[in-house]
Amino acid sequence: MSQGQPRRPSGHQVTSGEQGAVRYGDVFPAVSGGLAEKPVAPQDAATMQSAENLVFGHTLRGGPAAAMQSAATANERMGAVGHDQATDATAVQGVTVSETCVPGGRIVTEFVAGQAVGQYLARDDDGATAGGGASAGAVDKDMTNVTIGEALEATALAAGDAPVERSDAAAIQAAEARATGLDANVPGGLAAQAQSAAAANAWAWRDEDKATLGDVLAVLNATARLVADKPVERADALGVAGAENRNRDDGTARPGGVGASMAAAARLNRDEAVWE
Repeated sequence: MSQGQPRRPSGHQVTSGEQGAVRYGDVFPAVSGGLAEKPVAPQDAATMQSAENLVFGHTLRGGPAAAMQSAATANERMGAVGHDQATDATAVQGVTVSETCVPGGRIVTEFVAGQAVGQYLARDDDGATAGGGASAGAVDKDMTNVTIGEALEATALAAGDAPVERSDAAAIQAAEARATGLDANVPGGLAAQAQSAAAANAWAWRDEDKATLGDVLAVLNATARLVADKPVERADALGVAGAENRNRDDGTARPGGVGASMAAAARLNRDEAVWE
């Protein structure tokens, strides 16, 4: 993990016990706001481990729970947190794992206090379709591939509460172009709506007044609003990720965002490694 100095807001008071503590912003660079400044606590890590065990049957090697456990152990040893301590933000908003079913598998996103900290891809071992019954061998492979529209719908579930930013609009525009094969925006299409939302959000004072990714990419709406669709390929995922990264100030993709969902879909369609 690449990390700089831990971030400190100007008004944050660091106690002697917290000095040098490993914070959420150190472990998960994409985490923002007050959570980024909170030391990772043992009960946070234990809750995430329980959530992963419920969903996956085990704790993911190198996943968020493992990273949180290492950070919490270090913090406990230095006296920054107590053994039974939980971060106030997680006590209120919780630590959760959500699943988005896609043809042939599921996209899983992990959240701490409402912020995505990890996204994974699981392929159905038995090849059963969402309707249950038909095996992968009994249907055309293209029928089980995740399409660009479905990847956009997965984004609506994974990061639906996030306000639309310029980078999201650029990623959606790239995704729509690759799905339709058209260079220009479709009038009234997803890209046009995302760009309008991003422009309006730039002038909105309050977060609650901003349009979200869920508003633009409502589940079961993204696919219907594309004039054409296609299975996600590696080139599609790379193109969308490049458009998103170029338009973000830190040059990194949004966790659970359009680029992440496209990458997960491309990996699923290639039948490559399940976990990253």
